[in-house]
Amino acid sequence: MKTFQKQQFIKSFSSKNKPAYTINIGETFIVETMDCYGGAITSPNQLRTEINLDYINPATGPIYINDIHPGDTLCVEILDIQLDEFGVMVLYPGMGPLGHLVQQTDTRIFQVSDGKVKFNDSIHLPIKPMVGVIGTAPLNAEVLCESPGDHGGNMDTKHITVGSKIYLPVFHEGGLLALGDLHAAMGDGELNGSGVEIGGKVTMNASKINDSIPMPIVETAESYMIISSESTLEQAANKGMEAAVHLFEKKLSITFNDAYRLLSAVCDLQISQIVNPLVTVRIVIPKEIISNIF
Repeated sequence: MKTFQKQQFIKSFSSKNKPAYTINIGETFIVETMDCYGGAITSPNQLRTEINLDYINPATGPIYINDIHPGDTLCVEILDIQLDEFGVMVLYPGMGPLGHLVQQTDTRIFQVSDGKVKFNDSIHLPIKPMVGVIGTAPLNAEVLCESPGDHGGNMDTKHITVGSKIYLPVFHEGGLLALGDLHAAMGDGELNGSGVEIGGKVTMNASKINDSIPMPIVETAESYMIISSESTLEQAANKGMEAAVHLFEKKLSITFNDAYRLLSAVCDLQISQIVNPLVTVRIVIPKEIISNIF
C-alpha cells in the first residue's frame, strides 16, 4: 500500500499545482498530514502571535488519480484515521466570534491517547477524529487551503471521518486531490476558530462516479449531506437547499413545489463552521428518502 509523505503539500488548491503523487481508481492508500500550523507549534511557550506562518492548513498532495476526468465525481472513502500523540489549541485577542473578549494569548498542548484528549486533570474528551481540509483543484480560481468552496477545501465538517464517503466535483484531469487539517475533537461550528489541531495518517480508497455534482456531498450510514460554503449563513443555506430541491426533482420525479415541501419536512440544516473565510453548512437528506443519490 502506498504511503504519501506529508512533506509534499500545497498551500492552496489550484490546477497549477503539479501532482506530487499518483494513484489508480480503486486503490487504497495512506496520506500523512501535518496539523494546521505545519507542526510549527510544539510547546505551550510558543504563541500564535509570535510565530510567523505565511500559510495555514497545509494539505498533503496533490494526488493525481488516473482515469478521473472533468465532469466526473471523485468518491473518497475514509477507512481509518490514526492521530499523532499531541494536539494543539491556540488563542489570542481577536480570534473567533468572541475574540473581543479574549484578553490573554496562550497555547495549550493536549495529550491524545487511549481514546481520549486529556483537556485537564478532570476533563477527558472522547477522540473523534475528522478531516478538516479535503478537496480537488477548483475550476478557475486558486483557493487558499484555509478557505472552503465548491471544490471542497477547509469545510471543517465533523462527519468527514472514518466510515464516511466524501464526493468531490472534478474540474481538471486527475482531480488533484489534497487533504490535511485533522482534528482530534471539534464541535459543529468550530466556534472559537480551532478544533484540537493535530497531524496523523488517513487511510482511504478512491473511486469515481460518471456523473457531476455542483458541490461536495458527504455520505454516512444514515444520510447524504450536501456541503455548501458561501459568504454568509443565509447564502450558504440557500445554495445548499436549492441543490437538495433539484436533487429531489431529478431522483424522485416530483415537481419543484413538492420537492420544496419535502425539503422542509425531512431535511436538517446544520452548521459545519462559521470561522473560515466562507461559512459552511450542510443539508442533511435521510437515506429513507433517497437511498442512492447517483
